Amino acid sequence: MIRSLWTGTTGMNAQQLSIDVIANNLANVSTTGFKKSTTEFKDLLYEMIKVPGSQTSPDTESPTGIQVGIGVRPDAVAKIFTQGDLIGTENELDVAIDGPGFFEIELPNGTSAYTRAGNFKRDSTGQITTANGYPVLPALVIPDGARDIVISETGVVSAVIGDDTDSTEIGTLELSTFTNNQGLRAIGNNLFQETAASGVATPGVPGDEGYGLLIQTFLESSNVNIVSEMALLITTQRAYEINSKTIQTSDEMMQATVNLA
Repeated sequence: MIRSLWTGTTGMNAQQLSIDVIANNLANVSTTGFKKSTTEFKDLLYEMIKVPGSQTSPDTESPTGIQVGIGVRPDAVAKIFTQGDLIGTENELDVAIDGPGFFEIELPNGTSAYTRAGNFKRDSTGQITTANGYPVLPALVIPDGARDIVISETGVVSAVIGDDTDSTEIGTLELSTFTNNQGLRAIGNNLFQETAASGVATPGVPGDEGYGLLIQTFLESSNVNIVSEMALLITTQRAYEINSKTIQTSDEMMQATVNLA
């Protein structure tokens, strides 16, 4: 089988993965706190027909040799953690992170996950949770009858309780950062989990060095740029088509050879 058949196949497989990633980005263009992904590729091994520097005569050597590549394969699908636009919601429990950091969330199995989506809710006990009912850590409970809830840029949560006229501090929101955000494992529901590649979560106070500020009544939108993704989709589609054309051309060459017999 001629090399181009295999090479074209690897190219089609690689571009298919790229289209899958782009499709997921576009599907989540309206997902709060979503971070887009990008596909990275690397070339495969080369068949060495003539080694560079090999002797072509007693007094000369090949300056380039003959090295024929045999295709491409995906190297990584990396998350891009650039800041998304902040959108006002007028909901007092919506909180956007302006800068680095993640909210820590407790999963049903007791482990922690992390999110950029600050569209929080109150459960039946007054505890602040995600839309799925997962508690925010450290635990924060808003008392019955609390009103005029205020969340400061540094995470201090206060409210007017009962018949009081002054606000009372009822808790704080913290942020966590990682050495390598791209090493986080995405588990769906706008959540990430730490891995050996991400490093251990480092909790801190919003506004401190290395931590973003909290913006109440705002949410961070997806960082997907529709125009860029559509342009990339067209480029990827053309790359897929040209790789399929390579296979078609190789097949026609083989057919011509067979017809000579």
